[in-house]
Amino acid sequence: MSLLDQVELRSDRLTVAADLGAPDLVRFEGVRKSYDGIHFVVDNLDLQVRHGEFLTMLGPSGSGKTTTLMMLGGFERPTLGRILLGGRSVERLPPEKRNIGFVFQNYALFPHMTVAENIAFPLRYRGITGAAAAQKVALALDMVRLGSFGDRRPAQLSGGQQQRVALARALVFEPSLVLMDEPLGALDKQLRERMQIEIKHLQTSLGITMVYVTHDQSEALTMSDRVAVFHEGRIQQIADPRTLYDRPENRFVAEFVGENNVMACTLVSVEGERATVRTEGGTILQGMLPKALDREQDMILAIRPERLALTEGAIPNFHNAIRGQVEEMFFLGDHVRLSVSMTGGGRIVARIPASETRAFLPGESVTLACRVDDCRLLGS
Repeated sequence: MSLLDQVELRSDRLTVAADLGAPDLVRFEGVRKSYDGIHFVVDNLDLQVRHGEFLTMLGPSGSGKTTTLMMLGGFERPTLGRILLGGRSVERLPPEKRNIGFVFQNYALFPHMTVAENIAFPLRYRGITGAAAAQKVALALDMVRLGSFGDRRPAQLSGGQQQRVALARALVFEPSLVLMDEPLGALDKQLRERMQIEIKHLQTSLGITMVYVTHDQSEALTMSDRVAVFHEGRIQQIADPRTLYDRPENRFVAEFVGENNVMACTLVSVEGERATVRTEGGTILQGMLPKALDREQDMILAIRPERLALTEGAIPNFHNAIRGQVEEMFFLGDHVRLSVSMTGGGRIVARIPASETRAFLPGESVTLACRVDDCRLLGS
């Protein structure tokens, strides 16, 4: 039985609760945010967050993702537009009235309080004390696997344990929504990857709606039901992780999410969804042409490095062949990174499983092959 099934954590002091009949828990409608009245750090944002969804806002620094999170949490007010939570407009509602849990990068734990006291803090604010609060705190500690740590101080915990305490504190009062701003940024790589899985498992098992901010693409792809990619205050694309990775809609998404070989090209011919193009170096290749792409505009061809394979035999009709000479080769454990100077000009990088290749010397001739379906044409 989950925490939500075992304990009723609502309080009549809360102003906003989830309306399960509403199509979305969160809606941004034409939201804009400016600090100087001239430049918009968030510009004309329309975004919906579904009940029980794990949505990640991904983007570089200054892209508007954290400002969007702060507006949803009530720490910033939009300059224009509406934000709806549970079907109600909340632009002027303070954070403490929104029934939202928060987890930040620095965890914001009170050093003079024990773990149990830290977790109980939002309950005390809501008028829940005594045995009722103790029961809720105990359940929250068990939920994050810290049942025997209630009497410790934050300074006595590891970074991963502190992160769990912050998560338990955000969940203990059963919020309608949990916001997380770079919560794993201070952890080392191995612990960060382990915590990604733990947070996702917890979110799925409890059915909680989470909105998560990060600049780490692998983190976003690992944890999310959907990812909204931000750039210059606008969402460039929002999709599930596989769609985002396999079918980016523009150059920014193709280059920001994972690694991509991007080559300027000109259109030669079109047959159905496939197009033949010529790269700047003169290589003739085929790629998938989105229906929405204007055929008159400048184009690029994007190919993921792991979709390229070394070949010495005949190339099937549905594959592209790219010939060139090896520039550099790096062994990276499970795979080899091969940098190839394309015949006629240009450079391409391939990521080949280490078991499927041998050592190459600079200058050796190689042929790379990839499926046409793995080559995407995008506007430049």
